[in-house]
Amino acid sequence: MATRARLSQGRCQPCSPPPLPSPSLRVPPSFVSAAPLTGMAAKRGTKTSMKNMEKELLCPVCQEMYKQPLVLPCTHNVCQACAREVLGQQGYVGHGGDPSSEPTSPASTPSTRSPRLSRRTLPKPDRLDRLLKSGFGTYPGRKRGALHPQVIMFPCPACQGDVELGERGLAGLFRNLTLERVVERYRQSVSVGGAILCQLCKPPPLEATKGCTECRATFCNECFKLFHPWGTQKAQHEPTLPTLSFRPKGLMCPDHKEEVTHYCKTCQRLVCQLCRVRRTHSGHKITPVLSAYQALKDKLTKSLTYILGNQDTVQTQICELEETVRHTEVSGQQAKEEVSQLVRGLGAVLEEKRASLLQAIEECQQERLARLSAQIQEHRSLLDGSGLVGYAQEVLKETDQPCFVQAAKQLHNRIARATEALQMFRPAASSSFRHCQLDVGREMKLLTELNFLRVPEAPVIDTQRTFAYDQIFLCWRLPPHSPPAWHYTIEFRRTDVPAQPGPTRWQRREEVRGTSALLENPDTGSVYVLRVRGCNKAGYGEYSEDVHLHTPPAPVLHFFLDGRWGTSRERLAISKDQRAVRSVPGLPLLLAAERLLTGCHLSVDVVLGDVAVTQGRSYWACAVDPASYLVKVGVGLESKLQESFQGAPDVISPRYDPDSGHDSGAEDATVEASPPFAFLTIGMGKILLGAGASSNAGLTGRDGPAASCTVPLPPRLGICLDYERGRVSFLDAVSFRGLLECPLDCSGPVCPAFCFIGGGAVQLQEPVGTKPERKVTIGGFAKLD
Repeated sequence: MATRARLSQGRCQPCSPPPLPSPSLRVPPSFVSAAPLTGMAAKRGTKTSMKNMEKELLCPVCQEMYKQPLVLPCTHNVCQACAREVLGQQGYVGHGGDPSSEPTSPASTPSTRSPRLSRRTLPKPDRLDRLLKSGFGTYPGRKRGALHPQVIMFPCPACQGDVELGERGLAGLFRNLTLERVVERYRQSVSVGGAILCQLCKPPPLEATKGCTECRATFCNECFKLFHPWGTQKAQHEPTLPTLSFRPKGLMCPDHKEEVTHYCKTCQRLVCQLCRVRRTHSGHKITPVLSAYQALKDKLTKSLTYILGNQDTVQTQICELEETVRHTEVSGQQAKEEVSQLVRGLGAVLEEKRASLLQAIEECQQERLARLSAQIQEHRSLLDGSGLVGYAQEVLKETDQPCFVQAAKQLHNRIARATEALQMFRPAASSSFRHCQLDVGREMKLLTELNFLRVPEAPVIDTQRTFAYDQIFLCWRLPPHSPPAWHYTIEFRRTDVPAQPGPTRWQRREEVRGTSALLENPDTGSVYVLRVRGCNKAGYGEYSEDVHLHTPPAPVLHFFLDGRWGTSRERLAISKDQRAVRSVPGLPLLLAAERLLTGCHLSVDVVLGDVAVTQGRSYWACAVDPASYLVKVGVGLESKLQESFQGAPDVISPRYDPDSGHDSGAEDATVEASPPFAFLTIGMGKILLGAGASSNAGLTGRDGPAASCTVPLPPRLGICLDYERGRVSFLDAVSFRGLLECPLDCSGPVCPAFCFIGGGAVQLQEPVGTKPERKVTIGGFAKLD
């Protein structure tokens, strides 16, 4: 203490700069300008706003203000010391490196208290690791990256999740310098912590007057001179104001110790020039940090402006939430009373049942005791000299024969019954009460499982079975552990109608039983959105996810396959319901396989629909077997089809394309009449599409490979015929995406047609109306706001 006093008395006051006022007593200009107030009002307003912000500056681990905060991959912050402690508790040792890689503070390193020792350059053990990681030190026979690095997981205390830090641990994280500046301004504004003391003085320390960013320590005037002697490199350190948090001059890359200059949008991470050219960020979207700064600043400013401009809305929502809290408290109390009353009711029922059961046992017990008492009395009368035996002995002394006979007749019967009772003795009642035992296993299980009623969970719509054709078939199911539903409510609406002001209007149907329904009479060419929710005694559950369904662009045409005419009818197998047909190639295809190089002949098998269209618009769908060799699906004039295919000769295969009168090439370029046929060619799971709209319109398209293309075969194909316009459209019946549109001669009846070359199969779309599910008429739905 005496030495310290002499040192302070012997200081050279003229050479020492005057002591600076404590920074904790000054308000930063940024916060003063943010609140344009004057005098004591400005001071109170600044302190109030800063005090309200204090919860944003607390570390989630130590619940104190951040000290050297690190940014975790989940964007949350944590103090560096707290992060090291958490990693140590998790069993990770040696992974808590300083991300800033700054020089060690003299205050934390006793060996550097001497100016001579401070001149030594400390070795950096992580330099060799950085060289090895960057590729140096390899030699022939060494496989780079052979060992799997340890992946460090950090339990984030804010989001309660494990985040991956990589193999470098905390050394690969950035320091949040912005948060450090905010914390420092907060401390200065609200005067938290009082004066800053010198970190190098012996106790008691003096008030710090200077700080050194390079040394990361605060000094009084004497200690600053002592640790920054003239003639050394440390003498060039620039003193700063004393502070509790020392930050580097710029944000440095934790991997390469260079200043960050770019921002990787893919990784959402700041990178330096070396990171930018590394393989880790190859192909990523990287922008200059200035662009990222301006974009994020504009977004934050816009969001903050919106929030500040809607303070009335925020206050209204706060009042609504407070009202909800009050209602929650009242409702919770009511629920408690209801549960208590129900449990008391159960207790009363159990008590009543207990009394009745005990009364029954008591009555049974008294009855048995009475019977056993009577049996005991009968047996006691059989003892010598008492009761019946004594009376019999006295009767035997009677000598008058008539009188004896008269008295002994009744006595003999009683003695006979007593003798039989002795010979076949059995208690008059059982002493066991096993028949009075209770089986409460089921009741105990019910009481154990006694719980609150739960509403059904949101149903899951089966998208594989839900579709729209002539009607809309909707199918759904409940999740595995969902409470049962008594009935369901279906809601739907059209999305392609102009939106009306006000809330969205849904149409709905109540009390739909089962897990499927038919929606009749949908509008053609529309998009419907549907949803379902269940209901039971507890109330209505959540809605299912919305499902969007496209209705066909025209009314659905119902027809069956007619195989009564055409060529090679023996090779066409039509199902019993006349909705599916399969072509069996037979012997000609086997012969074609042998004569493929010299030429072969195959037949064209045709099957038509049993109806013809003479007006309006019609739509139908079918599914083609992906393994089909060559199938053509389309329409044509009924007269031309009969004329072309009734007894037609065999044709060359496999490159043959039967002529329809409409050629996509130049040989019929001068013909303006519409073709009598319009077919879509399918083969081996592909659809052949020509270069133009008429490339596949007929049966003769011979375009070269350069003029045609193929697309995958969808699960179902749709055909839309517009008789008045003379146009045919081929669609993907699942997404209703257009595949091909071509002209058609509609001068007479037009019927569906299917052509087979080789093996193939076609299945017509079954109308939804034939399904036995519950029907729901769309016209009968009620409006729901």
